[in-house]
Amino acid sequence: MATVRDVLEQKGRGVFYIHPDASVLAALEMMAEHQIGALVVIDGGSLAGIITERDYARKIVLKGRTSPRTLVREIMSTTVICTRLDQTVEECMAIMTAKAVRHLPVLEHTTVIGLVSIGDLVKSVIADQKFIIEQLEHYIKGDR
Repeated sequence: MATVRDVLEQKGRGVFYIHPDASVLAALEMMAEHQIGALVVIDGGSLAGIITERDYARKIVLKGRTSPRTLVREIMSTTVICTRLDQTVEECMAIMTAKAVRHLPVLEHTTVIGLVSIGDLVKSVIADQKFIIEQLEHYIKGDR
């Protein structure tokens, strides 16, 4: 059973973050530059929230606001659902489904050490299934 630790070993532990007083435009530019859908919001070294493309769509575009004039703190989600290295991929997928989120910051004590997306978790499940299928094929064929 794969864990968040396994996912981060494949993906890497790089975390892109932004300050809550940055503009939403700066956050969008960073997301576009790195081809990601969310940024962790860090203030004073601590997790303050998360900003996602969904936040932008729902809290800027649909509300008639402008991204250069709106601060990240005004639209970020402050109730952040997090995960730990030892949690399984299946647990994380269940949490994401129940809480309707697509990104989970990974905490070690109180420090953000990674971020996993639903895409990362699905990729892990597919890799595990592929491995199992290959092993079953070898068993059926009598390969050693």
